[in-house]
Amino acid sequence: MVGLSAQGLRRAFGNLVVFDDLSFTVEGGQVGVVLGPNGSGKTTLLRCVVGADRPDAGSVSAFGRRLYETDAWARSIMAAALDDIDFFPDLSVVEHLTLLAYAHGTGGDPVDEVLAELGLDRARDQLPVTLSSGQRRRLALASCLVRPRRILVLDEPEQRLDVDGRAWLTARLQREKSAGTAVLMASHDAALVEALADVRIEIG
Repeated sequence: MVGLSAQGLRRAFGNLVVFDDLSFTVEGGQVGVVLGPNGSGKTTLLRCVVGADRPDAGSVSAFGRRLYETDAWARSIMAAALDDIDFFPDLSVVEHLTLLAYAHGTGGDPVDEVLAELGLDRARDQLPVTLSSGQRRRLALASCLVRPRRILVLDEPEQRLDVDGRAWLTARLQREKSAGTAVLMASHDAALVEALADVRIEIG
């Protein structure tokens, strides 16, 4: 089943064309990896997919239905962790995740499990601003894992993860594949790409 599909995407800033007539398909149970040098537009592409930026041409669809950021259905099936993710500044780690879980209909059940899985259980009562950069990256990933998802979009999720963290990430994304999730991610980690990529999307 086609999970995520982009057709004829174009994005330009003035005379700078970031990508043009870009099409790809990532099926449920597959990982699509966006590849390219720094500054090639990988993050811009992911932002267009999730609706944080609007392409100048083309369309993005999920499971045969066109995606619009304002569509509640789109928000209900897609979890994303991009570089500019915001956290609730006045909520602790556990409160942030619990709110997201309840907002997406899963209740608080997955929160403790996800905190333990990502090694955030000792930081559960801290505010996001007090976390290290690696802990904030893990909190961004946790924010995706406490909610239902059929599509997962990640911008260089390996950043600021240590060797054990990258091994965990590889295993976790394998589990997402097994669960039928369509994963789209940008990455510079050759080992992660080799282990996971079913579809390679070259830009730049």
